[in-house]
Amino acid sequence: MLTSVDTDLMRALADPLRLRIVTLLAEETLCTTHLVEETGARQTNLSNHLRVLREAGVVETEPCGRWTYYKLRPDVIAQLAGQLADLAAVARTAADNKRACP
Repeated sequence: MLTSVDTDLMRALADPLRLRIVTLLAEETLCTTHLVEETGARQTNLSNHLRVLREAGVVETEPCGRWTYYKLRPDVIAQLAGQLADLAAVARTAADNKRACP
């Protein structure tokens, strides 16, 4: 049975800067300063995007002194990948299904 795809998560990952952040965090845990350096984004803009990713459950924070580190939650990405894989599997099996026009 097909499970629904998490549209809020898809929206969170649809932005190019947020997808870049997620890609960077897949490789290592980084603080905001690192992310500013890597993306070239302004800190306020980056903070807003990180908030969206946190609220979507994609990243989690780890305080370290006066810095905040961000790390990716791979389980969330894997869950979305599974939902998309389920959707692709349904499409493969239904490729020859065609509803007749009235």
